[in-house]
Amino acid sequence: MAPTPVSRPPDRRDPEVEAHLRGVMERVVTKNPGEPEFHQAVREVVRSLAPVLVEQPRYVHDRILEQMVEPDRSISFRVNWVDDAGGIHVNRGYRIQMSSSIGPYKGGLRFHPSVYPGMLKFLAFEQTLKNSLTTLPIGGAKGGSDFDPRGRSESEIRRFCQSFMTELFPYIGEFTDVPAGDIGVGLREIGYLFGQYKRIAKRFVGAITGKGTNWGGSRIRQEATGYGAVYFGSEMLAAEGEGFEGRTCLVSGSGNVAQFTAEKLIELGARVVTLSDSDGFVHDPDGLDPEKLAWVKALKNERRGRIEEYAERYASATHHPRRPDGANPLWDVPADIAFPCATQNEINEADVAHLVANGIRMVVEGSNMATVSAGVDRLLDAGVRFAPSKAANAGGVAVSGLEMAQDMQLYQWTADEVDLRLRTIMSRVYENVRRTAERYGQPDNFVLGANIAGFVKVADAMLDESPI
Repeated sequence: MAPTPVSRPPDRRDPEVEAHLRGVMERVVTKNPGEPEFHQAVREVVRSLAPVLVEQPRYVHDRILEQMVEPDRSISFRVNWVDDAGGIHVNRGYRIQMSSSIGPYKGGLRFHPSVYPGMLKFLAFEQTLKNSLTTLPIGGAKGGSDFDPRGRSESEIRRFCQSFMTELFPYIGEFTDVPAGDIGVGLREIGYLFGQYKRIAKRFVGAITGKGTNWGGSRIRQEATGYGAVYFGSEMLAAEGEGFEGRTCLVSGSGNVAQFTAEKLIELGARVVTLSDSDGFVHDPDGLDPEKLAWVKALKNERRGRIEEYAERYASATHHPRRPDGANPLWDVPADIAFPCATQNEINEADVAHLVANGIRMVVEGSNMATVSAGVDRLLDAGVRFAPSKAANAGGVAVSGLEMAQDMQLYQWTADEVDLRLRTIMSRVYENVRRTAERYGQPDNFVLGANIAGFVKVADAMLDESPI
């Protein structure tokens, strides 16, 4: 059952609750050594939960949070594949099935050399709460491999994907676990993975999302994460009687999320002045337009080029390399709103200092856990409106859930129908986060609102199904 509403925020200094939360965090660090991203993700949530644990002591008694931070299962497997010269390579594949309390496991696959269990636990834990916020019946998972598709031929990528799916196959299915794409896994890789799934299963079912629209995919799926982040930002601005028209926006990254974040911002009248990749960023004071953005999409999606080429093509733009100290000079550019859309922890404390000094009014995370914890605190202390990723970038998994629904109906909705549903879902996510933050006495703290709202739905399902 859902918690009974209270008329005032409970006392968050309850000694028993604080001791419980400290104990959970200590066990997470002890049991998961060398996994700082997972520690950070759990710590951020733990810092928010005291009010609801005081209100609902059964969450403490039945150790719901302790159960939630432990994956249902962690799967690791060897992936052998053959390169074009006949050489044998060995990579490692993973699937972290975090929680199926509110629906089948759901979460992307990431192919990148940085992939290891701690990274995937962080992403799966975030995914569980994010999926809870979407209002759709889907659980949380994440997977991938340390395989690097960059520099590999189409044939090598195909052979790797087929080998990876052969090993992953026993653990997934349309009612069990439904993977999707992530960094390094785009439409091409999803096609190879789904083709191998069909070859083994001998049936066509929605066991993977992010598929092509002519073979079981949903319209607006590629756009969904970026569009959804902008829709969430629109709700935040609308609450102040404002919109994106005339706003200067910083967008980091130049992949799928960044491209469609920029596209929707341009459509709504904003001026997008930055994009980036691992080598640095481009600053275009004139702003991107549809023609420039189309060129970026061709550069990144077809030619696999570097963003510095944008500055070579457009005289209005300059390219700035990354700094040796790791700070991203992109965040030095004066603007109204920032959309980090590249990777986790891409905004550090020094970056936040530059954002605040330059008058940034709002930060909307398009990438997962884009801002370091101390940076989030500093943004909130400075009065910057902050939209955490588990709420703001929920659009991608939301449309993946809609794709699952369409697959089960053997029917495809129009782009307008999907976009309307996406807008509706993001509006509901915003309202849920806003109401929860307000209810617990911190109306401007959407980190607290998102963490509590996401946690409560999963926790209540766990209690209803079985407390142990």
